[in-house]
Amino acid sequence: MNKSTYTLGFIGIGLMGQPMTLRLLAAGYKVNVWNRSADKLQAVTQAGAIQCASIASLVNTSDIILLCLADTPIVETLVKEHIINHGNQDKLLIDLSSTHPEATRQLAQLLQDRCAMDWVDAPVSGGVAGATNGTLAIMAGGSKESVDIARTVLKPLYTQLTHMGDVGSGQVTKVCNQMIVSCNVLVIAEMIALAEKSGVDASKIASALAGGFADSKPLQIVAPEMANAQFTPIKWRVQTLLKDLNMATDLAQAQNTSTPMSALAAQLMQLHGSHGFLDQDPSTLIKLYTDK
Repeated sequence: MNKSTYTLGFIGIGLMGQPMTLRLLAAGYKVNVWNRSADKLQAVTQAGAIQCASIASLVNTSDIILLCLADTPIVETLVKEHIINHGNQDKLLIDLSSTHPEATRQLAQLLQDRCAMDWVDAPVSGGVAGATNGTLAIMAGGSKESVDIARTVLKPLYTQLTHMGDVGSGQVTKVCNQMIVSCNVLVIAEMIALAEKSGVDASKIASALAGGFADSKPLQIVAPEMANAQFTPIKWRVQTLLKDLNMATDLAQAQNTSTPMSALAAQLMQLHGSHGFLDQDPSTLIKLYTDK
């Protein structure tokens, strides 16, 4: 690929996809969009995105296909049943989803074998706020040439994009990211519960610890929400962390290494989700310790 201006095709206009698409439009890109639930396209089409009637139409009229989807099976279905039939060597797929590293490698190889289309796995971290403000961290896997294209095209979305290695390495890095985030959020929940039961004003915890070794973005975001029982608006979901923790466990087994903290976090996340919180914000994890 060697173009000065690319037409983008964005599939998956959800919590993250919508603000990312809006930023790409604001940067001057022509963006074709498709979403399983067409009603979610209103904000981006009003901002100038072009709604496509089918994935085939989107792929045929776009140079770079961007995916921002919920999980590996959805990505696999769209690639195998739609994208692969309309791709070619002049197009590039950039997967912003968090998907299984091995499945990513297999799908990328299949796409290359079937239609000579290259693949960059570029999962993101930073949540809805990062997508809205263009401050995401992106960890990318793929060839240097294709990652350089992604680095240019995705510039409106990130403050840091790191080329981690071959296809799949971006997804491995995102799994590592989610291991830290998930364990962090869970210990924040039990810490807030402990502080409250010990007579401390838990709403002051985040500010009290700011700048110290215990400080983190999750602490500053979810600790006040947990302390004040503020669980909306939903910025990310319990099921997303659970999916990524399960991938971490699976990856650890494949590499014959041990991840006991992440395995325990997965069990606790599963327990919380089983009580009806899968679609809720992770700030609701405080209920694991307070709803007795």
